[in-house]
Amino acid sequence: MAIVLCLLVLDLGVLNRKDHVIGVKESLKLSAFYIAVGLLFGGWVWWELGQTKAVEYWTGFVVEKTLAMDNIFVIAMIFSYMAVPRLYQHRVLFWGILGVIVLRGVMIGLGASLVAEFHWILYGFGAFLVISGLKIALSSGEETNLENNAVLSFMTRYMRVTKTLHGHQFFVRAPLEESEDRDDKNKTKNDKDTNGRNTAAPRMALFVTPLFVTLVMIEVADVIFAVDSIPAIFGITLDPYIVYTSNIFAILGLRALYFALAALMERFVYLKYALALILVFIGAKLLLVDMLGLGKCPPLVSLAVTVAILVGGIACSLFKTRGKTPAASSFTED
Repeated sequence: MAIVLCLLVLDLGVLNRKDHVIGVKESLKLSAFYIAVGLLFGGWVWWELGQTKAVEYWTGFVVEKTLAMDNIFVIAMIFSYMAVPRLYQHRVLFWGILGVIVLRGVMIGLGASLVAEFHWILYGFGAFLVISGLKIALSSGEETNLENNAVLSFMTRYMRVTKTLHGHQFFVRAPLEESEDRDDKNKTKNDKDTNGRNTAAPRMALFVTPLFVTLVMIEVADVIFAVDSIPAIFGITLDPYIVYTSNIFAILGLRALYFALAALMERFVYLKYALALILVFIGAKLLLVDMLGLGKCPPLVSLAVTVAILVGGIACSLFKTRGKTPAASSFTED
């Protein structure tokens, strides 16, 4: 947690203290830095806990980083729908990470408790991962319609949301519309001038901005994706410390990687099939190895298969789309 806090302070307090547009080159540099930190932490795990735990950590790190790529596409769609300028996207992602650290900790703690109490739940995890992988592979890839999003509908219906952004602010105090002023009927005559016009100061109220709505939508999206990723990591190791640290260090670099991948997402045409294969592999390993008593799959084998599937998916995608330039959009800025 000390390392994580230092990285967050460095990120927002030093590197990104002022709002600015993060280009692809800067995104790749930040991503390389976070990936290096995550891999080096695995070296410390080796030093403290041994080779097996380190390989489990690295495997979990790669799996979570891979699954996070799918999350990036959803985040890009949310930003586009909510019309959030690139200038403020990093701020939303930064504060989103703080929520992820807490929410992932709660979900991992709950998962670890369930597995310790009911070992058979691993079979459920395995079946769920296989089904999820097949659903991803067979999905049409059509964009999700956010107009009927439950989170968006709830917040716009039951909370005061400003019609426009107010810089990078999540909350603002603004005057109520006349129709919202419940005390309008109780205004005294002293509040009106000789011509009958209302001279009282408008009532102020606390509003949330569309930037805060975007933040909540991204947090909920992460919880939904965690339903896939956390069982996947429990398929690699049951050590809550390895599960949590591999999750957090992979997610820390997510927002840095976002700005590069969002510009190139059209080129990763086979990435979803790689994600599907990884989920099916881990799920099948849980079901076949444990249920049929075939013995535990060596961590090095899990790591090698996971990396091979990911690299293969990326390589095939880049080869398939070679010569294709990214579509003209704000994401191509540098």
